[in-house]
Amino acid sequence: MTRPPTTPMRRRSVLTLLAVSATTLTSGCIRRLRTITGWQSSNQMSLEIKTVSADADPYALRIANQVAEWFRSAGIDTTVTPMSNEELLRQVLLNHEFEMFVARPPEWIRTPDAFYSLLHSGYTTASGWQNPFGYANLNVDELLKTQRSATGKRRHDAVSQLQQTIATSQPFTAIGLADDIRAVRSDRYTNWQDRSLRSSLGYLALERVDEQSQEGTTAQEQTEELGVVMNDTRPTTNMNPLSVEFRPTDDLTALLYDSLGYVPERETVDPWLAASWKFSEGDPGPIASVRIPADLTWHDGTPLTAGDVAFTYAFLSDTTLGGGIEENPDDDPTTVPAPRFQGRSDLVSDVRVIDPQTVEFRFVECQPQVARRAFTVPLLPKHVWSNRTQPASVGGIEVGTATEALVTKNIPPVGSGPLTFVENDPQRSLAFETFDDHFLTRKEHSELPAPLANGPAFDRLSVRTVGSDATAVEMVASGDVDVTGTAVGAKQVPRIGREDVLDLVVKRSKSFYVLGYNARQSPLANPRVRNTLAQLIDNEYLVDDVFGGYAEPAVSSLTGTDWLPPDLQWDESDPVTPFLGTDGELNVEKAKEAFRTAGYRYNDGNLVGK
Repeated sequence: MTRPPTTPMRRRSVLTLLAVSATTLTSGCIRRLRTITGWQSSNQMSLEIKTVSADADPYALRIANQVAEWFRSAGIDTTVTPMSNEELLRQVLLNHEFEMFVARPPEWIRTPDAFYSLLHSGYTTASGWQNPFGYANLNVDELLKTQRSATGKRRHDAVSQLQQTIATSQPFTAIGLADDIRAVRSDRYTNWQDRSLRSSLGYLALERVDEQSQEGTTAQEQTEELGVVMNDTRPTTNMNPLSVEFRPTDDLTALLYDSLGYVPERETVDPWLAASWKFSEGDPGPIASVRIPADLTWHDGTPLTAGDVAFTYAFLSDTTLGGGIEENPDDDPTTVPAPRFQGRSDLVSDVRVIDPQTVEFRFVECQPQVARRAFTVPLLPKHVWSNRTQPASVGGIEVGTATEALVTKNIPPVGSGPLTFVENDPQRSLAFETFDDHFLTRKEHSELPAPLANGPAFDRLSVRTVGSDATAVEMVASGDVDVTGTAVGAKQVPRIGREDVLDLVVKRSKSFYVLGYNARQSPLANPRVRNTLAQLIDNEYLVDDVFGGYAEPAVSSLTGTDWLPPDLQWDESDPVTPFLGTDGELNVEKAKEAFRTAGYRYNDGNLVGK
């Protein structure tokens, strides 16, 4: 039954009673009256959306501002706070200091198993992209467990139910899949369309223009440097592959650090540095025997062995290597996992070195196709990272519970990847050169598909940073660089089209924009509130107005994959949380009715407490 709205006279009467002397009312009565007034709060609902600045991202701030406008129309006091990429990720992923945020999560979360670390209640206090929303749903936990261990139709059914529950309870609101738009020059390198440049494989798939097509030059005179321009300065100041706030993607660090496996264009994991792997049944999860080639080395010449592989997984699980960190003398020492890869390293229960080229992995309860995801973490040299297990400190004073491994800038980096670090100028530039001893250069008959098997088509990769999309496009047009390494906004498409020397490369990204909610705090702890907020957002309007049509509206993070069930397909509107309005115009009365149905009320047009 709907409770009648509280009249102003009744509310004043309650406040008058609270002012009565304690000699008249018992303390128990006073506590009860305070509880009643708390439920009858007249304070307007107030929310803050954190996101990045317009220079850092062409769409995020515009999304946040439009969402805030819709929320304000519904009577919610909404503010938007822009900040740097680094600060946003620090506040959201490390400190959980937010109410809502607009961001573009990494591409790897667009797989069914990624839901486990993204939403399982066991990760509500973890850092990184391990449940940053603080979302807890026991039904979802069971479905997450099922999709890990099941196969065939049973797994597909579990993933479908997961998406339905997520779309209803809204730990985050999916906005849409944006196109990656880039300006490129094809006079020196080609094959720009083969792979996404949000991945290191995009750079490795490039091919050098045939020397015969460059008139008047010899092979020695041809340009062998690949020039990249970015509007993100973070890579020039920090090359730590474990750093949450500095690594939105692995496009550059994965060129420095090999992993055992890689993700092709399909949803699977194939061997990369690993020569082979073989799975067998185990208890509770599968066992994998992984072999790596002989005579591998790190960039500094130190041999890379199975011991480094085993070290990597032990280190990612606990960067103190068992030493622990005490927050309080009375507390037990705590482990400190690497947040960027915790969801993947947690799949591994044990790693044993069998011989210098063989490692045995034992996994938690899951299917082999899920376990293989653990093979995509960067391999770390033991002789470098084993010295970074101590608590992080400033001026010799320990700070927080992070280890040096998580806060080091890691310059110069030492990996085993196809490129080696040369130099950096913080905030300005970065340079790599090819690693002659990399396995790509030594394989006579690589099982990797061409052109990846051929290794880098360039001898040097130079990165320069600028402050805007427009400047980045201008640098490519002038021939100073070959490609905009970070995607530019749709507003740059006409500019690119006007230049004969530029090619426009548009590729549907695997990364989508979200409005994330902090479900740890009121009122966002209430799924009915989050569901109603989602109905105030018109994804179709955002695709047209903000993305200029270069995006696809989304209901689920698995939109565009074979895992999306038919009833979550976008059909002119969101099938679960349809917009309460038309063509971007919110129907305020419908919005108010939706909040009233959720148990909230209005006071002078402002949404207030229950």
